[in-house]
Amino acid sequence: MTDRETGQDRDARDAAGAPVALTAGAALFNEGAFPAARDVWEGGRRPADGDETDETDERDGRDDVERLRRGLAAAAAAAHRDRDGDRSGAAERADDAVAALAGAPDSGGVALAPVREWAERLAAAPEGADPTSPPQIRVDGEPPTFDGLSLAAVGIAAPALARAGEPGDPGALAAAADLAREERGTGRTEFAELLFAYLRTPDARPQIAARLSDRVDREQRKRRDVDGLF
Repeated sequence: MTDRETGQDRDARDAAGAPVALTAGAALFNEGAFPAARDVWEGGRRPADGDETDETDERDGRDDVERLRRGLAAAAAAAHRDRDGDRSGAAERADDAVAALAGAPDSGGVALAPVREWAERLAAAPEGADPTSPPQIRVDGEPPTFDGLSLAAVGIAAPALARAGEPGDPGALAAAADLAREERGTGRTEFAELLFAYLRTPDARPQIAARLSDRVDREQRKRRDVDGLF
């Protein structure tokens, strides 16, 4: 597998268009991994105090993105509860999504109108109603899936799946993502291949997660051994 096949050609689009976390969360949502999508979207942080500026438009832009993340996280929670048959909980979180996304622009290239309309229907659905199918979230005109993510987005999505209960250690998966980025340009793609396989083959996740943990441990031991020589 080459860097291009693992998604290197999409990294520039992620950097220039939608923030990578929005794209990763959208892919998780579209694949039905609602708790993991919520985890990603709730992980957004404001810039550190030293990064703040006095420019009103920049502050407004950050506020738009934060409101977008909050609304999408609530939509993911609503979809999860609706799928589990918790109608009252689904309606409550759908209300939260509607409130957060009301009047929000399509920040980061995320098409919000279908999400708002679905959340409004879910919030108004009577108790005992059948689950409602959430829309595919579109980013820059396309609905992201695991097959089309950049390596940067995969490095966010894989640990989020583990934190949400999928097999694997989130810390090891995050370390594997760092090592995959270091591999780029070296001709090696071991960590990238395994991370993509972790996302794309759910039935094999226990085995792939174990292989990733072993390789991360091995690489970290090698580095400690080298450091110990100096």
